[in-house]
Amino acid sequence: MSTILVDNLTGKTSAGSITVTSEGGAATQSLQQGLAKQWARVAQNSTPQSIEDSLNVSSVNDGGAGQTRFNFTNVMNSALYSNLGIAGSSNRFCISTGSTTDGAKIIVYSVSGQSINDSTHVFNNVNGDLA
Repeated sequence: MSTILVDNLTGKTSAGSITVTSEGGAATQSLQQGLAKQWARVAQNSTPQSIEDSLNVSSVNDGGAGQTRFNFTNVMNSALYSNLGIAGSSNRFCISTGSTTDGAKIIVYSVSGQSINDSTHVFNNVNGDLA
């Protein structure tokens, strides 16, 4: 599959696979300042948990009921990034915890009783700067 890049400023085009060096020096494709540096959709209630689609996620770890750690392919500049988790099951909410430069963790809680529970799917999104 070929990718065509159009430079809107000069009108130049380039065909083929293009790798861009991002703000942190990591080899990425089309990552820019201010855009999501990691996102993933994970089947949390499967054994083992499986990544269904992602960007900048090398693997996930199952930390027990309702817990998923997302391991980054390219590390973040610091652990002070925005980490948003969304549960795919109804009546669930997520808490972000244990953020490190090489990964993010979310825990899913049930609204009723506020106990930790798996969700059918978990969505995670990280914004910040790559190292």
